[in-house]
Amino acid sequence: MFSYRGLVDKLLVGFGRASSLQPCYRFSTTSLSLKAKLPHQKIRYVPDVKELKLEPYTPESRRTGVIARKKGMTAMWDEWGVRVPVTVLQLDQVKVVSLIKTSNPSYARMQIGCGVRKEKTVTKPLLGHYKSQGVEPKAKLFEFPITPNAALPVGTEITAAHFVSGQLVDVTAPSLGKGFQGVMKRWGFAGGRASHGNSLAHRTPGSTGNINPGRVYPGKKMPGRMGGKNVTVLRLPVMKVDIALNCIWVKGSVPGYDGQFIKVRDSIKLSRQRLFPEGVDVPFPTFISGQSPVLPRETVARVGGRDPLVPASD
Repeated sequence: MFSYRGLVDKLLVGFGRASSLQPCYRFSTTSLSLKAKLPHQKIRYVPDVKELKLEPYTPESRRTGVIARKKGMTAMWDEWGVRVPVTVLQLDQVKVVSLIKTSNPSYARMQIGCGVRKEKTVTKPLLGHYKSQGVEPKAKLFEFPITPNAALPVGTEITAAHFVSGQLVDVTAPSLGKGFQGVMKRWGFAGGRASHGNSLAHRTPGSTGNINPGRVYPGKKMPGRMGGKNVTVLRLPVMKVDIALNCIWVKGSVPGYDGQFIKVRDSIKLSRQRLFPEGVDVPFPTFISGQSPVLPRETVARVGGRDPLVPASD
């Protein structure tokens, strides 16, 4: 087996200086040499979770997200009788698959799986990953960043009670693919004139730049493929939580088709909004049966404020 140290020894013996230069090829422990280590030699951290128990929630804590299936859109009415369009998201056997090692002790990642998949449709490396963790194969896998105090043991199931009615969530999913589209549909261009003085240029993009650079600037809005990319919708209120159906009702529309896997997490970009309603008990790190308070089957968010259907008095 080839060895650089053996080659150096032979060269030094040939020059008669092996004894005097023995200490020279010891590994240095300076900061420069530590930074030059290979990535696989760096220290990795993983949260040590031995048991599942409730912890106090703090604003600095970051809970895990979940993977849900989009079931479609419907409507509900708030306490004032105002119709609210909502999207139904169902949590289908969402479990913790593994804890990911990171190089920062104050940062952690958790791998979450959703649904069930037949073993014959899973590749052997991925099947070995599932068996090493003691979890059945999942239809979809995603990773979510968390704080170390929000880590969950492998195999823990996350239900719809993980969310609180009235809280804000961010949803991420691929948008509907539209195919190759022109600039009027893709970017909202006005297009050319419809009749007078126009010949075969009704929907053309027009000029694509000056003659001086002799090229088209990167990022120019032109025809091309539309949709089919990850889209994140921020700060959607959770209007209703049903623990029997394991579903949450989210206000507004969610990207993707019916049956699409949706990533749902607590909102992280808040300006004047509150993440959770005031005075609510946040299940942290998640809802634990037997430890968390008993919940009714359905919890509906209250909009609050004054009745919008009553005209304001002068």
